[in-house]
Amino acid sequence: MANKDGHRRFGNIRKLPSGRHQVRYPGPDGRMRTAPNTFATKGEADRYLTLIEAQILNGEWTDPERAKVKLGEYAAKWIEQRPGLRPRTVELYRRLLRRQIAPHLGGVPLGKLSTPMIREWRMTLLGEGVSASVTAKAYRFLRAVLTTAAEDDRIIPRNPCRIRGAGDEKPDERPVLTVAQVFDLAERIGRRPVGNVRKLPTGEYRLRYQLGNGEMRAFPMTFPNKEAAEQVLSKMADDGHANVRRDDRFRALVLLATFASLRWGEAVALQRRDIDLAARTVTVRRQYLEMDSGDLVLGPTKSRAGARTVVFPAGIVPAIRDHLDRYAADDPAALVFTGANGGVLRRGNFRRASRWAETVAALGVPGLHFHDLRHTGNTIAAQSGASLRDLMNRMGHDSVRAAMIYQHATSEADKAIADSLDARIGAVMSTDGDGQDDDEDGAAGALVPVA
Repeated sequence: MANKDGHRRFGNIRKLPSGRHQVRYPGPDGRMRTAPNTFATKGEADRYLTLIEAQILNGEWTDPERAKVKLGEYAAKWIEQRPGLRPRTVELYRRLLRRQIAPHLGGVPLGKLSTPMIREWRMTLLGEGVSASVTAKAYRFLRAVLTTAAEDDRIIPRNPCRIRGAGDEKPDERPVLTVAQVFDLAERIGRRPVGNVRKLPTGEYRLRYQLGNGEMRAFPMTFPNKEAAEQVLSKMADDGHANVRRDDRFRALVLLATFASLRWGEAVALQRRDIDLAARTVTVRRQYLEMDSGDLVLGPTKSRAGARTVVFPAGIVPAIRDHLDRYAADDPAALVFTGANGGVLRRGNFRRASRWAETVAALGVPGLHFHDLRHTGNTIAAQSGASLRDLMNRMGHDSVRAAMIYQHATSEADKAIADSLDARIGAVMSTDGDGQDDDEDGAAGALVPVA
């Protein structure tokens, strides 16, 4: 806007030899800036200055020089400047930046980013075969970074991540086991068929198995691959035609993870002092995180609500007591569930030692994840009719509506959930009779597990 004497009170306009008009104006810090573009007419330049002046007066102006910083550099610094992020979250953000964002947008200045550019980037990821879940995670991370750039640092006028639903994840429905299946899994996971599979010079595989009296026999036919032979061996063990070796180290882990709704990291971090058999409670205080590098990090629970005390059903107390007596050191600080050498139980070692993939396939739920046990426990608990708040407390979920803190005493509603679970467990156990207590160990020292 010009004063009465014809001079502008804010900024100035200069006509260049080319005939176009250049705009310069003072920023809030008093330093003169030059508009990034020139204008064909003085009227256009005047309107631009009026807009810039209004943005500065309203606190909406952004420095075009600062907007030249590259997205990759800004995002990397964004992660570094958030010391409160959990190690796994830092690892996830760096992986998303390295794999999904930097190759496509890392060299783009923040001020050049636009919603169409973000939309094209998202479609490129999906077109390259990146899963919808990972793409949604990458979009949410990028949106958080650019929200800081727009609202806190005021480098860009607004966040270009404005694609409705782009950050939503729609994961496939995970399987939910019945109570009977949970106990079946707990029994199966400790049973290893005794036998061996050997590759022949012809390329086929020969199966040998052990009878109940310790005698080894060869299966009358060969198999095209090792997996087929091992499936037959597992079926023979299930039918009682092949001997089995029992290893009950993981039986209580399956039951407690399910009926106390524990995450993997919470379960393997449990110490003996965290379990009270008389009160039927397990107290979750911490968790182990296994990083992509293979390092184990002991840290706090996933959220404040994750620190909790959960009542478990009386029906699994015998299994937990037996596990503590046989496999946990007599020390309050001793880990409840350990690896073969007494260290922290790693997920990969557990899967191999328990033959998880083969076991869940034999159970009829191939592809079952360990986390699905928690999902199962949550689902069964929800069927008890408990309130949302009590369910959130039991599950260790954190949200705006139900912010949970560590509780030293469990609620009556939580005990009601456990009693409801116990009633369902009792119904299953009563139909099984005494068969599940049979000792199938066979001759000690004579059994040879499949390699």
